[in-house]
Amino acid sequence: MWLLVYILNGDKYLTEVLEELLEIGVTGASILDSVGMLHFLSQEIPIFAGFRSILKGTKPYNKIIISVIRDEQLLEQALATIDRTVGGIENGKRGILFSLPLKHLIVPGTKPLPD
Repeated sequence: MWLLVYILNGDKYLTEVLEELLEIGVTGASILDSVGMLHFLSQEIPIFAGFRSILKGTKPYNKIIISVIRDEQLLEQALATIDRTVGGIENGKRGILFSLPLKHLIVPGTKPLPD
């Protein structure tokens, strides 16, 4: 069991990523709004206002897609699908993509994961 996390810079590819994930069988995900640390500091703390010039042209808000994926093969497919859909994570500022193994998962109406 895995936790897939994609921190998408802006929201340009959000709809396409979600549609492609659904197409391969990822049927559940949560989308969170977030703001990067430097953007927050430059807007909220006067001493960091100088960061505004460094951040010019970058998106201040991000979307975070999180999904629990039960099958490692589906996880690998989801990682590749996201990378392909956004034109390559490494090509430009497309965000950060990672996964983590899940040790505990409690969902109402289901049995907990075995240790």
